[in-house]
Amino acid sequence: MSFCKKIHNIVEENSAKDIPVIIGGDPNHPEVIGITGYCAGECFVFSTVDETEDFFVKNTSICEKGIIAVSQTTFSQNEWKKIKEKIKIYCTNAKIFDTICSATRKRQEEAAELSKQSDCMIVIGGRHSSNTVKLKAVCSENCDTFLVERANELRTIDFSQYTEIGVTAGASTPSAIIKEVLLEMSEIVNETTNMQVEEVPSDAMTIEDMDFSAALEASLSSMSTDQKVKGIVMGITPTEIQVDIGRKHAGYVPMDEYSADPTANAAKEIKVGDELDLIIMKTNDAEGTVMLSKKRFDAQKAWVDIIDAEEDGRILEGTVIEVIKGGVLVVSNSVRVFIPASLATERRDEDLESLLKKTVKFRIIEVNKQRRRAVGSVRAVLKDAKKEASDAFWAQAEVGQKYSGVVKSMTNYGAFVDIGGIDGMVHISEMSWKRIKNPSEVFEIGQAVDVYIKALDAENKKISLGYRRDEDNPWEILKKNYPEGTVIETEIVGLTTFGAFAKVIPGIDGLIHISQIADRHISKPQDVLKAGDKVTAKITGIDYDKKRVSLSIRALIEPEAAEEVAEEVAEEAAE
Repeated sequence: MSFCKKIHNIVEENSAKDIPVIIGGDPNHPEVIGITGYCAGECFVFSTVDETEDFFVKNTSICEKGIIAVSQTTFSQNEWKKIKEKIKIYCTNAKIFDTICSATRKRQEEAAELSKQSDCMIVIGGRHSSNTVKLKAVCSENCDTFLVERANELRTIDFSQYTEIGVTAGASTPSAIIKEVLLEMSEIVNETTNMQVEEVPSDAMTIEDMDFSAALEASLSSMSTDQKVKGIVMGITPTEIQVDIGRKHAGYVPMDEYSADPTANAAKEIKVGDELDLIIMKTNDAEGTVMLSKKRFDAQKAWVDIIDAEEDGRILEGTVIEVIKGGVLVVSNSVRVFIPASLATERRDEDLESLLKKTVKFRIIEVNKQRRRAVGSVRAVLKDAKKEASDAFWAQAEVGQKYSGVVKSMTNYGAFVDIGGIDGMVHISEMSWKRIKNPSEVFEIGQAVDVYIKALDAENKKISLGYRRDEDNPWEILKKNYPEGTVIETEIVGLTTFGAFAKVIPGIDGLIHISQIADRHISKPQDVLKAGDKVTAKITGIDYDKKRVSLSIRALIEPEAAEEVAEEVAEEAAE
C-alpha cells in the first residue's frame, strides 16, 4: 500500500540507534509490526493516550532524545491527536509525522459528523479491522453504534426505537458486503416506514431525505469506471505511481497509463504531494485497490479542447507522428488529428516526409463527435502567418534593405528566397557576375543567402532581390588592379576569324585582334594560337561603358625586336 510505504520511508530515513520511534496504533496489527521492522533503534507502540503518558512518566530519560513519532494509517484520528499533544508536552524536540491515511481520516471525520445527526450508526466491516473498530469508537461517542460483518446481523438489532440511522464502512470492507448490507437495510426500511437512513459512501456523499433505493444506487456507483477523481501522489516506482484519492481503496497509476507521450518521464515530471487529474479504470475490492489513468483523463480533456478549438478557431500545436495515405497524423495533447496532404504544407509539391517528428501549428476545420475524429489544416495557419508577415513587410519595405533569407525553390530563370515569411525572386542575371546557365550553379534549396531589395512592385506585391555584391564586380576589380599597360599571363579561351579571346580575370575576357597576335602578317589566328595556349599579353585598352578589353601580344614582341637590332648595331660599331 502506498501509505504504508510512506511510513516505512519516514522511519527508515529518520530513526537511528539513539533516536527511538513512537508508534500510535495497535501493537498486534500487521501494519504496525511492519513499521517496527524499519526502525534502526528502539521503538514503542501506544494505542491510547493513557499508555503514552504512563510511559513518559516512567521513562523520563527518553524524553531528552530526539524521538520521532508516526501512527498506523488506520489509527483513530481523535486518539492520535491526544497522543501527539502528550508527546509535545514531554518531548519538546520530537519530530511528529501525520501518517494516518487521508481516506481513513476523512472517513472518521465524516462518520463522526454523521453520528451527531443520527440516533443510531451501522458500521460495516470486520471486527478485527483496526479501521472499522476506530470508526465504531468514533461514532459511539455520539450515538448507539453497531458493527456488523454480514447483512444477516442486522436482524438482531431492534431499529424500532430509532428514526434516523447512519451507515458507514471500513476502508477494507469489500463493496459486495456493503451492497449486501444496504440491500438488507432497504428491506428493513420498507418494513419500518418511520425510519430515515443516512449513509457515508466511499466518496463521502451524505444521503439524506431521499429514497433509499436511490441512495443505494448512488453508493454502489461511486467507484464506477470512467469516473473522474483527483489523486495526491504518495510514491513513484518504476512501474506505477501510488496516489491517494481520498477513498478506502489504495490508488495506483500504471506507468503506461501516465502519458500518451512515449518520452514522458513521471519520475522527473511529478513529485510526492503533486495533485493529478485521473480517471478510474478498474476497482479491485478483494485487494482494496483502484487502477487509474492520467493518460485517459488528458485525452478526454484534450478532446473537449479540440471541439472548442473548432468553434473559436484558435491555433493548436502538435507533433507529426506518422505519414499515411492522403496526409499526416498529428498528436496534440494525446488526441490524434488528421491533416490532409492538401492542407499539410504551404505548397502542394512539398514532401510530407519532411514533416515527420516535427511540431506544427494547425486549426481544427472539422470534428466528428460520434466517431471522435478531427481534421485540421496546417496551411490555414501558414496562410494567415504569411499575410501578417506580408502586411508588416510592405509597411516598411524600401529598396536597398538587406535580408538574410533561405532559398525555397528554383526555376530556370531564377530562385525564390524567403526573407521572413515573404518570398522575393533573385533573377538568374543577379546571381553571379559571370554567365551561368542555371540557378543551380549558384544556389541550392534550403541554402542561407544574404540578399538585398533591388526593386519593389507594391501594386502586384512582387519583390526583386539582388545577390551579387559590388565588391565582387569583376570590372571594379579590373579598374582597381589592372590599369591600361598592365602585362598579364593569360589563357586563350576562344578563336574567331578576327582574333582570339583570352581570360583577363574571372568574369572578363579580352580580345587580341588578329593584327596584335604576331609581329608579322598571319592569315588567321589559328595559324599561331589554339584554345588553351598560355600567352603573355599587354592590356592596351579598356572601355568600361561597353565592357570591352583590348589585349596585344605584338606590343610585347616589337620592343624586344628593337632591342635586338640596337644590340647588333652596337656590336658592329665596336668591331
